[in-house]
Amino acid sequence: MVYNHAVRYIYLKCFRGKNKMVLTEQDNRRLELLLMQYEEDEHVQEMKNYVQHGIVSTYDHCKNVARVSFWLNQRFNLCADEKALAIGAFLHDFYLYDWHIPEASHRLHGFSHAETARCNAVKYFKIAPEIQQIIQSHMWPLNITRIPRSREAVIVCAADKICSIIETVCQRKNVKNVLG
Repeated sequence: MVYNHAVRYIYLKCFRGKNKMVLTEQDNRRLELLLMQYEEDEHVQEMKNYVQHGIVSTYDHCKNVARVSFWLNQRFNLCADEKALAIGAFLHDFYLYDWHIPEASHRLHGFSHAETARCNAVKYFKIAPEIQQIIQSHMWPLNITRIPRSREAVIVCAADKICSIIETVCQRKNVKNVLG
């Protein structure tokens, strides 16, 4: 019961209330420019084929996490590196498989997908070590040894939890657009 009230509060305050998570037009443009090369990539586009939470694709989930990360950074004046934040958030679930299909290679998805996403990001984009750490630590505290070690990693970790809750609990047709 308390959990349901908490989720409802987060949803209403953050996405429907007076201070909802809306980026300014300028912030939105900066985020789009930072992510342009990644969004256009065929491997990233493949994320649209996989469901992440409820009816939300992995691609839309990653876009949501990038937007919420950007918003948290702006709203609370966290002074994070916007480029690392945006790229790390957008590629944090770049694992490229359907985790709902029972298969030995992704049986422990919650524990292993961050490393798979990091490896894919390095393979296709040769991303910097600080972005790798953001991706690798986004599942903390589930992956207890992968502690977020930067401001950007903490922001992405928090944004991922916020988006996951909203996408999972509010399984409505309009959820994928709630954050964007």
